[in-house]
Parts: sequence; C-alpha cells; structure tokens
Amino acid sequence: MAGDNRRRLRHRGKEKHVVSAAYASLREHLADYGRRWPDEEAVIAQFLALLDEPVNPFVRERLEGHLTGGAWLVSGDGRRILMTHHRKLDRWLQLGGHADGDTDMARVALKEAEEESGLSDLAVEGDIFDLDRHWIPERKGVPGHWHYDVRYVIRANGSEAYVVSEESLDLAWRDIAALAGDADVSISRMARKWLAMQALAGEDAAL
Repeated sequence: MAGDNRRRLRHRGKEKHVVSAAYASLREHLADYGRRWPDEEAVIAQFLALLDEPVNPFVRERLEGHLTGGAWLVSGDGRRILMTHHRKLDRWLQLGGHADGDTDMARVALKEAEEESGLSDLAVEGDIFDLDRHWIPERKGVPGHWHYDVRYVIRANGSEAYVVSEESLDLAWRDIAALAGDADVSISRMARKWLAMQALAGEDAAL
C-alpha cells in the first residue's frame, strides 16, 4: 500500500513537471507570435491568463474553457484550404479539435487534420499561425464554454482526396482568396493573414 502511494506521488510529480514545461513552452511560442503579430495583443493576453489559472487547460474536463488545436490545412499549391461542415456546430470551419491532455498543440492540430480529413502525408509548417478564443454553446448536457484555439498551418503534400469523418457533415476545398471577405471574422482573418504571408514569401523569393 505504501509502495502504491509512493508510485502515485512520483507519477503526480512527473505529471506536474511535464505540464509545467508545457506551460513554459507554450508561453514562449505565444511570445514569438506576439512579435510577429503585435496587433493581436488582446487575444494573446487571454491565452496567457488561461495558463495562469490553476486548473489544467489541456483537458476538456476544464469546463470553463480549454485549449484546442486548429488546422489551416492548405493544398500543395497553397491556394486552397480544406474546410469542414462541422456536424455539431453546423458551420463551415477549419479542421481541429481538443487537446485531450496532449501538451504539444502543433501535434494536436496535425492529429486532428489527419483524423478529420483522411489525408496522409501532412506536415506542420512553422509556428503558431493564428489564435482565437470563441464560445461553444451548451450541447447534450455539456455547459457552454470557451475554446482557446491554437492554430497551425498544415500542408497537404500528397493526395488531396479527402474522406469525410463522423465529425463532419461534409468537407470541401475552398479558394483562400475568396475567403478573405468571409462573414466569419475568424476565417476571413486567417485568409488575409495567409495571403499576406504568401505575398511576402513571393517578394523574398524575387530578391
């Protein structure tokens, strides 16, 4: 019995150490994001406030709000994004989902992209692409809560023949330029951000 207690204490100590390291890593990435996108100071502050709270934000059991990983899944040519007609929310959105204890948000985004698209040969490109805190309404006994979505660019390097999973009503490749004026503020922001990044990359390549 005493041995079991000691093992539990060692496990808890290791878990706290892992989560603490994850907090530090995410804070560093948020700081880097702030340097790249200084106009987004307000949303960065929301994420930092979440990390300051005592309850683990990497698990969905934290009902006040928790971290999710989003995937801006672009085609090989960078001109299209794969979007989901989300089954639960009944809206066209980027792919993504809950961290469920995984503290590597880029890995979460990649995993969700693979599972929801059925595509293989996907790869994360760069650091955090976008941040968004949005409200999820109450559904099937789960109270309304905040999603703190950490989004990454995921590139489709192989076949673009997707498979619709149970998470989605449908999937579709959408032209990113056309989404720059989308009514969804989050989608239009990411589209404009992506187009600006592509234009800058093109200018650099021409030098």
